[in-house]
Amino acid sequence: MSMRYKGGIISATPPTTTTSAASGVWTLEQQLIAKAAGVWPIPPFLVDYLVVAGGGSAGGATYHGGGGGAGGARTGSNFAINIGTTYTVTVGGGAAAPVTNASGNNGSASVFSTVSTSGGGGGGNFTATGTGANGGSGGGGSVGTGNAYSVPQAGGTGVSGEGFAGGSGTQASSVYGCGGGGGAGQVGGTGTSATGGKGGDGIASSITGSSVYYGGGGGGSPYNSNSGGAGGLGGGGAAGNLTVNSGTSGTANRGGGGGAAVSHSAGAAGSGGSGVVILSAPQAAVSTTGSPTVTTSGGRTIYTFTASGSITF
Repeated sequence: MSMRYKGGIISATPPTTTTSAASGVWTLEQQLIAKAAGVWPIPPFLVDYLVVAGGGSAGGATYHGGGGGAGGARTGSNFAINIGTTYTVTVGGGAAAPVTNASGNNGSASVFSTVSTSGGGGGGNFTATGTGANGGSGGGGSVGTGNAYSVPQAGGTGVSGEGFAGGSGTQASSVYGCGGGGGAGQVGGTGTSATGGKGGDGIASSITGSSVYYGGGGGGSPYNSNSGGAGGLGGGGAAGNLTVNSGTSGTANRGGGGGAAVSHSAGAAGSGGSGVVILSAPQAAVSTTGSPTVTTSGGRTIYTFTASGSITF
């Protein structure tokens, strides 16, 4: 026998109610019953995010090395998540510095929900093909050995939407300059016969309430001089010089690429800086793991993960 159901619809079957849709006209009592049963549509919960991967380390050490590429960076707003769902947060580590006269290593990826960023590419070293490695941002190119002396070695490529390519190395009259690592917001600088290339700048984000740069590339190696490439804005490490031979490591939790050591020295290449995941939400989370730093700004609650963990709203 047919009956009159919600919304005045005459049918033997009541309308379907799910967590995403509820057809017809409902009284307050019917809504409360459906909500209590967990079958009433829940409005989307929107968060802002910044996801930065670990930076790559510089190449070389004893000889010519390209700067490490910055960790890839993605930022966005009004990202819909599900209330009651636990989301895993992965914070990528910075790349370890290479052994003497070896290519740099790539950083590790960072992840939140469906948002993933790639680790920065390692800097090139003094080999037949001294190219920088591909990554979230590409590692800087070095110079080639043997017949490749006069051929500039290219920087690695970056991932679209995450970072930019590393700069190329160059050679002129037996003097070499290596490329800077790519940044999340800018291509790494090309080395010259006088200087190492500057690391590419990162991107500025105000997700925490203050403008901060993330994802700077590392500076490229100079040829036995004080003209090493500067690190890019956002934690990129500077290249070494005659006073301080070793390159500077990328800044932790900024995803910076490592700076290369000055060539013809005992200096060490810089390691990559670790990444970070920052979430800004309209209300506090129900639970977290991984001990994120919790702050507030503009009526929003901000979670800064410097280690992997999880979050549930």
